[in-house]
Amino acid sequence: MNIKAILLAGAGLCAGPAMAAAPADLVIDHARIVTEDQSRPSAEAVAVRDGRIVYVGDHQGALAFVGDRTTVEDAGGRVVLPGLVDAHIHPLATADVPSCTLDSRPISLKDLAPFVQECIRRFQIKPGEWVAVSQWNFSQGNEPGPEAANFRAALDRASRDHPVALLGNDGHHGAYNSMALAKARNAMGKVVGFSKATLAGDLADYVKLVGVDQAGEPDGTVNEDARVALGSPDLLTVNFAAIMQHPEKVPERLASSGITAVQDAYVTPAMLPYYDLLRQSGKMSFRVNLMQLYNPEEFRTANGAIDYQAVVDQARSIRTKYAGDDLIRAEAIKIFADGVLEGNPYANPPTLPDAPSLKPYLQPIFGPGADGKLIVKGYVDTGSALCATVRANPAKFSDAATAAAFARAHGYTPAQCTISSGRLQHDRQVILDYARAAHLAGFTLHIHAIADAAVRTAIDAIEGARAADGNDHLPDTIAHLQIVAPEDVARIGKDHLFLAYTYSWANVEPEYDLAVVPFFERITGTGYKAFHNPDSYYERQFYPVRQTRDAGGILVAGSDAPVNTPDPQPFVNMQLAVTRAVPGQPPANPAERIALSQVLQAYTIDGARAMGRDREFGSITMGKSADFILIDQDILDLEHQAKPEAIGKTRVLKTWFRGKLVYTRPNA
Repeated sequence: MNIKAILLAGAGLCAGPAMAAAPADLVIDHARIVTEDQSRPSAEAVAVRDGRIVYVGDHQGALAFVGDRTTVEDAGGRVVLPGLVDAHIHPLATADVPSCTLDSRPISLKDLAPFVQECIRRFQIKPGEWVAVSQWNFSQGNEPGPEAANFRAALDRASRDHPVALLGNDGHHGAYNSMALAKARNAMGKVVGFSKATLAGDLADYVKLVGVDQAGEPDGTVNEDARVALGSPDLLTVNFAAIMQHPEKVPERLASSGITAVQDAYVTPAMLPYYDLLRQSGKMSFRVNLMQLYNPEEFRTANGAIDYQAVVDQARSIRTKYAGDDLIRAEAIKIFADGVLEGNPYANPPTLPDAPSLKPYLQPIFGPGADGKLIVKGYVDTGSALCATVRANPAKFSDAATAAAFARAHGYTPAQCTISSGRLQHDRQVILDYARAAHLAGFTLHIHAIADAAVRTAIDAIEGARAADGNDHLPDTIAHLQIVAPEDVARIGKDHLFLAYTYSWANVEPEYDLAVVPFFERITGTGYKAFHNPDSYYERQFYPVRQTRDAGGILVAGSDAPVNTPDPQPFVNMQLAVTRAVPGQPPANPAERIALSQVLQAYTIDGARAMGRDREFGSITMGKSADFILIDQDILDLEHQAKPEAIGKTRVLKTWFRGKLVYTRPNA
């Protein structure tokens, strides 16, 4: 006798009010259900009718909901979770479509040329057309050699007939060949190209975003907004045409990861046709809140002032378009407070981080260690009389011969006398005014902030916006928060801000650490202890997840996919939230670990709260949308058995959205 027959037979033996229940469309029974509903944290069975949950309870109570046409799923004791909410993701770039991609694999400069040439052949890219290589790992590999001293040389070896772009797997870094660099346009739209001359003239605004060699000529690395001057392809939309041909690829990726609701963290008007097409296709198996992105600098009037009302009016029109839509909303404004925190130790001179720091960055001197790998050899004394002379007379040290002689004499280049604290993505007042205008128009704020000075600015912007309209109930969110000053941890708690951490970034990665930590802290020696001193400011405040939660911040979870990988990997993120360590490495700032129950809450009910829709989904609760998943191992038991390192291996077996089965794992 099958499970459905057993349930029907059992129902015939039942008496009482439950007998009056109308049959459900779906019953899941014999499960370990983690409801994320505080009034009933766990259950054994759930029943669904017309896409809504009509029963949550035990096996006996579920019997009354089984009828002739009820689909009964025997979970066999497996765990059922609410559908997961990814509160900061770029869904369109997660689709599995053919592309030229490095998949975040480290690669040397020598090996770049044959890889790019194979892409040109495979995709039959014509001369003059862009060659875009996605998921380039900007922080691993990239070793120079006699064949190619920098990215420009490496990519010139690949092709001089195509503009070539390496698209960093973080969405902020890029590397280009000479043909691509020559495409740079000035503010008037004239093609002038990136060069030593234009970086001192027409394109001076980009000088901190373009890597240069000892002679001051571009070395191929171009980051952040400077890539716009090139008309470069973008990591998030490079495969847009292919995705429009196969719109189902995005919901397939999300459903296979157990994700049933997302916040698209970067949506321009040009991306809306995808969502309209998907909505019309009937294949949309997730809810989305679109984080509308506009560059306020593009709304300057003739007198130079920014017309914030024009920005808000455009955002309002899109919000109105989707108002009341159960699947698509557009109720938030995305603001970039900064870019990213990495410098480039392989560049000569090393490139400093661009994100704004509360104190000036250090100027490390890098060189090969005994094993040939790059290490920190020492630091430039930027306060010395010599460096003061260099800063006072930049033209005297600008030509290649003088710079080379200086480096031979002193062990570092004149450019390393620069004192910099990085910079905000926009002028501070622009960020504050834009946030205020958006809040007054009823939009939730979603602010990208990596470095400590950017996080402080983001808090200032949210507090100012809330003071302007008196509304502190919107789920205003800060995303990423790599470094947060202790006093700002307290402000986050006081304001009860939502915090979209990507938990898988909170780990030890030696090559990445080399690109960040020496610019913050004076490193002596090599290895874990040198880079992860528990008494250092960087280590103490590195992704301060527990600190911010304990202070009163509200944790949510954002994969930021396709950053690092197009796979949203929710269970890897959960594992790293609990362990702060990847296999083979010790933990990073282990005091900031959180419990699995806390990260599950971030991925479910609090993610729904961040979308302003926790009354509709986010927990397995009667009356809510029937969004839930069946997984292949008991992750709570893994934590109980002190085996959290296995959480990341969890696989989704089935995903239901609004009561419909939208994913079944092959061979499940």
